Amino acid sequence: MKTRKVCYYTNINQIPHLSEEEKQKLEPIAERFPFRGNDYYLSLINWDDPADPIRRTIIPSADELEPWGRPDPSDEHAYTVLPGVEHKYNSTVLLLVSRVCDGICRYCFRKRLFGQEKEDVLRDLPAALEYIRSHPEVTNVLLTGGDPLVLTTQKLERILTSLRQIPHVQIIRIGTRMPVFNPYRILDDVELLDLLSRCSLPDKRVYVMTHFSHPRELTPAALEAAERLQRAGVILCNQCPLIRGVNDNPQTLACLMRKCSFAGIVPYYLFQCRPALGNRAYTVPIEEGYDILMRASAMVSGLAKRLRFVMSHSTGKLEILAKIDGQIYFKYHRAADDKDSGRILVCRSNPQACWLDDYEDVSRDYPESEPYHLYGPE
Repeated sequence: MKTRKVCYYTNINQIPHLSEEEKQKLEPIAERFPFRGNDYYLSLINWDDPADPIRRTIIPSADELEPWGRPDPSDEHAYTVLPGVEHKYNSTVLLLVSRVCDGICRYCFRKRLFGQEKEDVLRDLPAALEYIRSHPEVTNVLLTGGDPLVLTTQKLERILTSLRQIPHVQIIRIGTRMPVFNPYRILDDVELLDLLSRCSLPDKRVYVMTHFSHPRELTPAALEAAERLQRAGVILCNQCPLIRGVNDNPQTLACLMRKCSFAGIVPYYLFQCRPALGNRAYTVPIEEGYDILMRASAMVSGLAKRLRFVMSHSTGKLEILAKIDGQIYFKYHRAADDKDSGRILVCRSNPQACWLDDYEDVSRDYPESEPYHLYGPE
């Protein structure tokens, strides 16, 4: 496969496919919520289609100025123990190692990182490592941002090899859109693949959490990058948000699930779009999203059905389990308060709800003496 240099755009006026009128309309939106893209990803857009899903992913929309949402919809600041270090779940520490991505998704829930008011990212790696060393319950460390793979391989090596020297850190996860936005970052860097191979051990794996959101993002180059990562001993899992106009129909979502499973990329999480500033136009109501996933799942094999519809709420990560008889059921996979992990919430149906806060919790209607079972009495 040929290598190439990717050209970056950080100003909407640099995009040759947009008319001057479009640029003028979009410039105020890009000033409010910054734009960043590159020629590789922009080449995937069908510019003759105003509703093209790849275009919708990366090109600003006037709808983003609708007043809705907040800068930190999952209250990450409440779990920040050091600048760029979050410890929400007992066994997992999150490191914000970068405030840059190869492209900025319009529906990003951390767009606060890219604004004029710079949010804290990791400043003191030794302090972060010492924090992790002093917490032996931490078995998982997630590198995120921004995108960790925008860092040089030398910087990544310092982080990864230092984490590998902490005995109780078993899993290192790297959350990245790089295979989507710029697979050549992986294809053209033998040192990166060698580093990942050295750090992904038989009993201490490196997981790369890819973010393919639409089937057309799984290009030959992206698939080859995934294959190179797998050869390096990395385990690939895909997680993406459900986005209006991108993957919000069963056929598209089923195709994405199917193509990921064919490539050996585990379909892992389908996220409810977080209510961040500017995200209203991209958000599908929860119950509609549940129906979309159920219909998509009916079209694919068991290996592709592993996708779980989840919400990263301030109180924890909840799976949207089922809709039955005017009620909707959530289950905490992980809770900020450990005693809530595994707890099921029963809420009254609200077809317009986009977040847990929009629901009325009626779990109290099931007294402890008569425990509620999701599929009826045992």
